[in-house]
Amino acid sequence: MAAVSNPETARFLNEYLADLSVLYQKLRSFHWNVEGPAFFTLHAKTEEYYDEVAEEIDDVAERILMIGSRPVSTLKEYLERASLKEAPAKVYRAEEIVGHLVDDFSTLVEALHRGIAVAEKEGDPGTVDLLTGSLQRYEKELWMLKAFSA
Repeated sequence: MAAVSNPETARFLNEYLADLSVLYQKLRSFHWNVEGPAFFTLHAKTEEYYDEVAEEIDDVAERILMIGSRPVSTLKEYLERASLKEAPAKVYRAEEIVGHLVDDFSTLVEALHRGIAVAEKEGDPGTVDLLTGSLQRYEKELWMLKAFSA
């Protein structure tokens, strides 16, 4: 494989990939373990989220390959790089799930702003475009989650 054309962007993307991988499993846990009056709403919504995150994981990993690097791919690597924390298997109520998602999506929004700046600095418009699309999605979902819990 050729030298990485955008090393800082590749580093950021691997950190972001790690966060997405932790988020994916966390969403699965919420999907399996939600209980209470909002069960039907959050059971369906967390499934929608983890399906979207699974697609995003693939897009980010492929982008890492496109810029000449290798995506991290082990649970150990994800946990070492991720800023998001895992969610243990237990009963989750709506307020707790929404609180976790507001925190996690806020963390991702902050990270995406940094990642966009890094990709712009390294002259990588493809990555800027990918990350901007993710930023817009997470900002919208964050707004909706806050409205749900208001």
